[in-house]
Amino acid sequence: MKVLDLQCENQHVFEGWFGSEGDFVDQKDRGLMQCPLCGNAAISKRLSAPRLNLGKARDPSHVDSDQNRSGKSDNTANSATQNLVTVPPPDQALAAAWMAVAKRIMAATDDVGDQFAEEARKIHYGESKERSIRGQASSDETQALIEEGIAVMPLFVPEALKGPLQ
Repeated sequence: MKVLDLQCENQHVFEGWFGSEGDFVDQKDRGLMQCPLCGNAAISKRLSAPRLNLGKARDPSHVDSDQNRSGKSDNTANSATQNLVTVPPPDQALAAAWMAVAKRIMAATDDVGDQFAEEARKIHYGESKERSIRGQASSDETQALIEEGIAVMPLFVPEALKGPLQ
C-alpha cells in the first residue's frame, strides 16, 4: 500500500492510499480523485518520504555498539529523536476541523436532493414537519427562498461525505 501526500490547486493537503504508483496515476487520469475539502479535481502529488518498517523497534535504553571505551556514545541521534513532536500545519488542522463539522451537519440533516426549495417552503409555511434539511437548489431558487424570509445557507459537502457515513 502506498500512502501519498496529495494537494489540490487550492493548496489543501491530504493523504491518498493506493495499491501502487500505477493506481494513483490511473485514478488521476480517469478523474476519480478530488480534494475532500473543496472538491477540486486538480490533484498533484507532494514530495514525501516513504516510511519503511525494517523490523522491531529498538529499545531506547539500548546502548549502541559504537560506544567507545570511555562509556560515551558517538551516536547522539537516538537521544535527539526521542524528544521530537509532530504538529500538523494549521491548514491540515483547519481541514480536519471542517471535515468534522461537515460530518456533523450530514448526520444531523435529511437529504431532500433537488427538492430542497420545495421542501424548505413546506417546512417554513408549516405544511411539513419542522426539521433540518440539505439538498440542491439553483442560485435563483436560493435567492427566492431568501426573499421569502427562509433562512438558507450554501454549504459545500465534499464528495467523500456524500456516501454512507461511517
